[in-house]
Amino acid sequence: MSSELAKDADAAIRHARFGSLPEPIRFEDMTQEVPAGPSSVVNAAYDPEGSWQHYSCLAMDLGL
Repeated sequence: MSSELAKDADAAIRHARFGSLPEPIRFEDMTQEVPAGPSSVVNAAYDPEGSWQHYSCLAMDLGL
């Protein structure tokens, strides 16, 4: 009979801890609006000297 009381006590503890789901979070609370900064022409400019950094070539990787 003591094992049944222990099981009931364990069940009560589990129910107290995990018995209900947390409150739902509203979408407005999950997002944040940030104003965009001014676009910079310098960042969007094409740089032929730096373009090789974004190029993947097996021959170049092997030093051929």
